[in-house]
Amino acid sequence: MKCGTKSLLALSVVFALTACDGDDGKDGQAGTNGTDGLNGNAGQTGNKGSDGADGLISLVNQASLTMGNEYCYFGGVALQSGIDKDSDGALSESEISQTNYVCQPSPMTNQGSPLPYTAMRSDLQNGDIAGSTFEVRNGGYGSDMVAHPTNNTQFYALTDRGPNATYTGDYGKGKKFPTPNYTPRIGLFELQNNGQIIKLKEILLKRPDGTPITGLPNSSDLGGTGETPYDADGAPILVDNTQPYDAQNNPLKLDDYGLDGEGLVALKDGSFWISDEYGPHIVHYDANGVELSRINAFAEDDRVALHLPAEFANRRANRGMEGLAITPDEKTLIGVMQSTLYNPSKAVKDLDIVRIVTVNLETKAVGQYLYKQEKNQNSNSGIVALSASEFLVIERDGAFYNTTPDAMKRIYKINLNDATNLEEIDSSPQLMQDEQLGLVMNGKTLEEVVLEQGWEALNGAGIVPVSKSLVLDLVEQISYPHDKLEGMWLIDNSRLGVLNDDDFATWSTNGMLEQKYLDAGKTQVDGNRLYLFEGLSLSK
Repeated sequence: MKCGTKSLLALSVVFALTACDGDDGKDGQAGTNGTDGLNGNAGQTGNKGSDGADGLISLVNQASLTMGNEYCYFGGVALQSGIDKDSDGALSESEISQTNYVCQPSPMTNQGSPLPYTAMRSDLQNGDIAGSTFEVRNGGYGSDMVAHPTNNTQFYALTDRGPNATYTGDYGKGKKFPTPNYTPRIGLFELQNNGQIIKLKEILLKRPDGTPITGLPNSSDLGGTGETPYDADGAPILVDNTQPYDAQNNPLKLDDYGLDGEGLVALKDGSFWISDEYGPHIVHYDANGVELSRINAFAEDDRVALHLPAEFANRRANRGMEGLAITPDEKTLIGVMQSTLYNPSKAVKDLDIVRIVTVNLETKAVGQYLYKQEKNQNSNSGIVALSASEFLVIERDGAFYNTTPDAMKRIYKINLNDATNLEEIDSSPQLMQDEQLGLVMNGKTLEEVVLEQGWEALNGAGIVPVSKSLVLDLVEQISYPHDKLEGMWLIDNSRLGVLNDDDFATWSTNGMLEQKYLDAGKTQVDGNRLYLFEGLSLSK
């Protein structure tokens, strides 16, 4: 009986403990960390891995640049860099990633570079300077200049009829020719990397039979204006100077092939076109200077197959077709007259209206446009093509900056597309084409209209001159000292050379021959000088 009672009591206690747990006791204090164990022994060294592939090498080339380079015109160094992708130890063209240029600085200064010359004669009395003589120089290469078609360090330059000076003698108004047998010519020049200029050759102009021409005036029927040729002493130049003058048997010596060249074009085939102040004539010469053909306004000239509009025969004496260019495709000639035509007479002399003519050598089509000058009786003395419709044109006065601070020597860009082609205007009650005077308005030449009514009258009739924008003001830029800015050498889109006409360093005052000077003090002799302008924006 005692054993059974005890088991029941134990079971009750177990039941009571399971049904009601007590609260947790407080955490005891943290024990201290044990001492770190010793590091184990290092494992064995693993096997060496295979070498990686070699990296690509960067290379640098240094290339010398010669004169005429498009990036460094006067030469220099090109530093080319890139990765040698084919690992051949050389930097090929396709591997060049960057090129830097170190250019030789331009040796050209604001004083320009002189063209070489020789003295043709130095025995003439120098004006009114007693006991002094002067040089008649075999220079005169400033009537025009033009780029060599394939070599951008070379240019051609043109002379006019030769040394001459205005003179009136016993046989009327004319010119003194101190070297009357002078042959007009073309010179080929090269600009060196030190800024010096050398003459490579000269090409004398010749008749179709190969004999040299002179610069003596043409006969009246072919554009002569009655200028009498005199020698340095004022005696008339005759067919036979050993005999006295005789109108029939020993007349004044004239030359119908004589040329007073002012505009020059050089073609890729080596031939040239030249415009002049006599006819005006536009003459094609081969590479040796032999005449091939010509263009002028004289219907009776049996040498001519293609004619200019008849009104161009009304050019003002000594202000003929002063500039000539050709479009880049060498198909169309563009000629600009120097000043206002005497159309119909010299009564319109004091004006600012100038004519431009275009002649397509393939189709024979002729166009005509107007140019408005900045000042009356200015001179347009050069033109060069940028494209088929855009051109650079020289406009200047005849003043020397050293004696006339407000002298004007400028280059403008013109666009024919913005202008009216006079040859395409149909006849109407107001406008009609006259065979001798060109387009007339109510019976008046365009020159007469501008004289009497101004340019507004032309604009009102829908006749618009070429647009123009200033490219260079040479007086402002470099105090350009010469009177006659006449030649332009278009090198590329950013470089332009210009050249003055020094008149063979020959001048005259009151008909007396003398040295040509730049200053009133007669200390600086004028000479042909090339000036170079860079950093221009000339689109072509």
